[in-house]
Amino acid sequence: MRDLSPSQWKSGWAAWLGWLFDGLDIHLFTLVAVPLVAELLHVDPQHPDVSHYGSLIQASFMVGWAFGGALFGRLGDLIGRTRALSLTILFYAGFTGLSFFATAWWHLLILRFLAALGIGGEWAVGASLLAETWPKNWRPWIAATLQTAVNLGILIACFFGWLLEGEPPRTIFLVGVLPALLVLWIRKSVPETEEWHSTRSTGAKVPGISDLFRGSLVKTTWVALLLCGISLTAHWTFMFWQQAHIRSLPEITALDTAGRNRVVAVALFLLMFSSIAGNYLAAALAKFCGYGKAIALLLLGYAGVMIFTYWNQPSWTELRWAFVLIGLCQGVFGLFTMCLPPLFPVLLRTTGAGFCYNFGRILSAAGVVFFGLFSSVGDFRSALFHSAFLFLPAALIALFLPEPEEQKSSLSPID
Repeated sequence: MRDLSPSQWKSGWAAWLGWLFDGLDIHLFTLVAVPLVAELLHVDPQHPDVSHYGSLIQASFMVGWAFGGALFGRLGDLIGRTRALSLTILFYAGFTGLSFFATAWWHLLILRFLAALGIGGEWAVGASLLAETWPKNWRPWIAATLQTAVNLGILIACFFGWLLEGEPPRTIFLVGVLPALLVLWIRKSVPETEEWHSTRSTGAKVPGISDLFRGSLVKTTWVALLLCGISLTAHWTFMFWQQAHIRSLPEITALDTAGRNRVVAVALFLLMFSSIAGNYLAAALAKFCGYGKAIALLLLGYAGVMIFTYWNQPSWTELRWAFVLIGLCQGVFGLFTMCLPPLFPVLLRTTGAGFCYNFGRILSAAGVVFFGLFSSVGDFRSALFHSAFLFLPAALIALFLPEPEEQKSSLSPID
């Protein structure tokens, strides 16, 4: 690590902190979804409309995430990685903060959509920034470390959820304004990547999204689209509905509002702490057998644990053990960070990675709503059980994912 230059360190910190605040802003809503939507609808938290409109709000967030990946991914190729990164952070920080002022459920739906534009774009831009600046043979470990930033951001969200549990639910959105301060440092200190700058200086034309479906990129694009779309649908169905399921458990419904919120925060803590270990487990597997096989193995594990857990109604004690195992398997999504950008040419890198990964958000949005409507009212266990089977075809598709060039050779790459 002593060989890293100051510009590499700055790029690393910019991407890592961007992802940290990504995780923070992503999960602020999920912590207060049930009580806040109930407040906006003026109904009891157990009312069926709460889960219905809550799933629509989460769906709008997923759709915004997808469009943000395409929009800011395109900007990252046109105006540079650091400028686009600054814009993404301003977007998600600003609109998360404005969510505090929502007075109707559809206000929150629109604001979560706009915040998600920035969050989706930050993934593509931040991943490409590091892929172009840090040593290529470090990529699996970089991916693990970046994903750990998201996990820590979620833990920070849980901390603020605990700190503000006695306050009105909407108060937590004010915490989401903090990332905007990071933009001032990025614009002043973080240089543009040499790889992007040198390629743009040649006057080369920036390819469009349609070029992802031409020539040698067609197979890569379709495999990445299907893999991300199917696996993320199952993952986000779990991440959204598991909290509603916990709140519906007999031993949890007997608690007061603060007690139920505390249990949900504990569940997220368990998931995130085990996910941090899962990130490095995923990196070790990728170094040992390649990205495709590592992704397939972890998706199979994710499916197995969910199917076994939700086959029958689990208790809160059983869920705590299951969440540790699920968190380990969630390390799989860190691998997408570094394996997707190198599969695309420089001037199509953030566009390609952002489009393919975030396309899955649209399917995720449909999945969150579908599995919620598919199940009987209040039967969140059924939604979680059936969604787990999506990981099985995703694991098969992962075996067809091309390996980045540096993963194909045992020789040390030239950076």
